[in-house]
Amino acid sequence: MKLLLDTHIWVWSLSEPSRLSPRVTRALDSQSSELWLSPISLWELGILVEKGRIRLSGGLDAWIDEALKLAPMREAPVTHMVIRALRAVETPHRDPADRFLAATAAALDLQLVTTDERLLAGRGYQVLPNR
Repeated sequence: MKLLLDTHIWVWSLSEPSRLSPRVTRALDSQSSELWLSPISLWELGILVEKGRIRLSGGLDAWIDEALKLAPMREAPVTHMVIRALRAVETPHRDPADRFLAATAAALDLQLVTTDERLLAGRGYQVLPNR
């Protein structure tokens, strides 16, 4: 299974794993799963920290460095294919981070792991719901 982690799933997997469903936990822990992370998630996390919606011990850069050491993931590149897939995916809202993650999942044939009901309701990409 090739899984693209939504930003909150990535953060929770490291700091609040109890917020993950048993199904998602099994998928993330499975030896057969490939875990992917988009640089868009790092950008989105930085915005959340700047707005004070998330606090990270040691600051943003130190947290990201430690997170990537503890749980290495494949980097999901923002490519021409991803940009073109933006037109093909449908999300019920215009949030740019979510649209990029949905398009990345579509372009790279990944399942987007998310709790976000708006992303779960989208079209043109696969999801693994955290329920």
